[in-house]
Amino acid sequence: MVIEDEVHLAAAIADGLGSEGFDVDVTHTGPDGLWRAREGSYDVIVLDIMLPGMNGYRVCRALREESVWTPILMLTAKDGEYDEAEALDTGADDFLSKPFSFVVLLARLRALIRRGAPPRPAVITVGTLMLDPGARRVTRGDTEVRLTAREFALLEYLMRKDGNVASKTDILDHVWGMDFAGDPNVVEVYVGYLRRKLDQPFGLHTLQTVRGIGYRLAAS
Repeated sequence: MVIEDEVHLAAAIADGLGSEGFDVDVTHTGPDGLWRAREGSYDVIVLDIMLPGMNGYRVCRALREESVWTPILMLTAKDGEYDEAEALDTGADDFLSKPFSFVVLLARLRALIRRGAPPRPAVITVGTLMLDPGARRVTRGDTEVRLTAREFALLEYLMRKDGNVASKTDILDHVWGMDFAGDPNVVEVYVGYLRRKLDQPFGLHTLQTVRGIGYRLAAS
């Protein structure tokens, strides 16, 4: 489904996807998009931010709070770093900045469809670490830990790996986006931030480096 209030852009996306064999529903308002996503069964949703009636962030958050886990690709403003961070924070699986290449959009959507939409728990727990995506809250035992938007997105991704190793490339793609063109060492920087907030104050070493591969979050 495409939820986009720019009629010509929505039509162009739908036509392009249709020519690639997709069956596409189109709507131009937030409330109608939310209703269709609740009631229908979609492989993936393309969701714009600036929508009449209800913006894309609210649509995405409402779906996730209702345990609708259909993969969502959110369309953000050009160079909109805060848009991208909020898209991830509200539960989007990926984002693409306008203007964008249809070839890139198609590749992103196919990747999301291959990944599928496994049920995601409302609250994720790894050992004494608890993350609540809906409330944007993280606790280590009884202590609440405040994280920035990017730190939260990184932690959520690692927690959802269920103890498996995440490569630096996968982390960059999922947390910073596939079109990220900055220094890949930003991953190490943010892992360090998380360690200083979630491990060191508690005498723990749960955020582990797997040399030559990536990172994993252990229960203890």
